[in-house]
Formats: sequence, structure tokens, C-alpha cells
Amino acid sequence: MKKDNVEELFNRLQRSFDLEEPTIGHQERFLEKLNQAKGVKTLAQNKTNWWKPLSIAASIALLCVVGLQIFNARPSIKQQVVEIAPEVSQTEFYFAGLIEEQVQQLRDAKSPETAKLVDDTLAQLDKLENDYGTLEQELINGGDSKIILNAMIINFQTRIDLLKEVLNNIENIKNLKAFNDENITI
Repeated sequence: MKKDNVEELFNRLQRSFDLEEPTIGHQERFLEKLNQAKGVKTLAQNKTNWWKPLSIAASIALLCVVGLQIFNARPSIKQQVVEIAPEVSQTEFYFAGLIEEQVQQLRDAKSPETAKLVDDTLAQLDKLENDYGTLEQELINGGDSKIILNAMIINFQTRIDLLKEVLNNIENIKNLKAFNDENITI
């Protein structure tokens, strides 16, 4: 009979149980009150939050690094070249526009018959662009500016001549293919 009473008690109280979790730090507060009731004195714990001073120090260090980067910023290679020889920027702007236009024509003219020729030409243009970068670096390092500027112009002219020649060859290939297609009889 006692078992039935216990089961009946649990069935009656089933929905009224406290299912909530205690708040954070409940156990520490409980133990502190228990120790005070028994007359036991606990040593005060030093709860120093180190994250605040560390975050402030990290922020200051970050601001210092950013500030040094801004004040010690070195001009780019292009800016240094323009400072040495201002006429280079105008010449480069003119030639770069022509070259970019012809490169676009070259890419538009790419077909299965001309794919290898176009890819080889683009590889050669990359090499010439790298050579131009080397010439810019030599100009910055204090080389003979007249010779280097002349070499830079020759580099641009070489790129333009290469593109013109390849575009002419592609046009010849297309004309030859069209001529051969017209002469085939079925």
C-alpha cells in the first residue's frame, strides 16, 4: 500500500516539478553561505579580469602598426618611375591602350585552327611584360635612364609588331581556309 501512495504522490506532482536550471554561480554562492553558517572563513578569491587590459593593449599595438604602415608607405614602382621620368606614363598609357586593343582582337580571332598561335603569342607577350617590369626596376635602381627609356619604348614597339604580325597570320589562315573550302567539290 505504501508503494501505491508513493506512486500516487508522484503522479499527482508530476507536472509541478521544477525543471529550471540554477543560475550561473549558484553552487559557489551556496557553498559560501554554507561555510558562513558553519563559521568557516574562506580566503577571498582574486577574480581579476585580464581580458580587458589585454584587449586594450592589443588595440593600441594594432593602431601603432597601422599608423606606421600609413606614414612609412613606399610609393609603388609605377609611381617611382613617373617621378624619375614623367614622360613614361604618357607613353605607357598610349602604347598600353594600343596593345590591349590588339590583344582583344587576337583573343576574338582565336579558333581551333589558330589556338596554338594565339596561345604562343600570349605567352610571348607575358615574357615581354616581365621584361618591361625588369626595365622599370632598373630605372628605379639608378641605371642609365636614356638607354632604359629607349629599351622600354622598344619593348612596347616589339609587342605591337608581334601582335600585328600574328593578326596578319591569322587573317591569312582564315583566307586560306575559306579558299580551300570553296574549292572542295562533293
